[in-house]
Amino acid sequence: MTEAANLIRAKHQAPIRMGMILGSGLGGMAEELEAATTFPFADLPGFPVSGVTGHAGALTVGMLEGVSVAILSGRKHYYEAGVAAAMRIPLETFKALGAEFAFLTNAAGSTREDMGPGSLMALTDHINFSGRDPLIGLPGDDRFVSMVNAYDEMLRFRLKFWADEEQITLHEGVYAWFSGPSFETPAEINAIRMLGADAVGMSTAPETIIARHIDLPVVAISCVTNFAAGMTGEALSHTETKTEAAKAEATFRRLIRAFVRSFSND
Repeated sequence: MTEAANLIRAKHQAPIRMGMILGSGLGGMAEELEAATTFPFADLPGFPVSGVTGHAGALTVGMLEGVSVAILSGRKHYYEAGVAAAMRIPLETFKALGAEFAFLTNAAGSTREDMGPGSLMALTDHINFSGRDPLIGLPGDDRFVSMVNAYDEMLRFRLKFWADEEQITLHEGVYAWFSGPSFETPAEINAIRMLGADAVGMSTAPETIIARHIDLPVVAISCVTNFAAGMTGEALSHTETKTEAAKAEATFRRLIRAFVRSFSND
């Protein structure tokens, strides 16, 4: 049990079913929790404080569609301090609070012409283009984690089923992690397209690696906020990322609610 989990348990005793990390511009979902308690990251021992706009930096526990959940509004990125394992304590806290899996989200650029801004993509796999690994330096043989089925197939099928029920188009594809904070070059995008990447971003992959290390299944969604560098000739910006994520948030919330609701009778 992490120190943060003990602090949270003192105010919210019910075990959670799932832990969610909300990416740039998507943090508003936490405001919809009922019987909610919010903890700023700064008040939780070991939690990293993000300095990126669009990331509120708070953990909220409460009920969503009759299911007990914990939501992180924002995350600490590798590019903020050069620490790939920055989100280890939050993920370990999910596990300590009883989470059965982690639901990760991000804002991403699309490398596919058929998947424009506003699209949602369920991650089937990732490419770690950064060369960084959050397990570097850990002792023991359990650091050699298998990444086969890193994004849980059964959870993804369930997500896809509820997307279809809600008549929401949910693409599937491979996510490429770049360290950031600079956006990718057109040449880099051409390279990862040839390698099979469908979307690109600056998060999620290190969190997935940590989650697999602590035996926490993962399901993940990218909210497409732009076409990747070189595809339109336009310059990219973090402002655009937040703006486009906000436009897609209503559809995103509807899908999340339907997915979470499916656990209410399990």
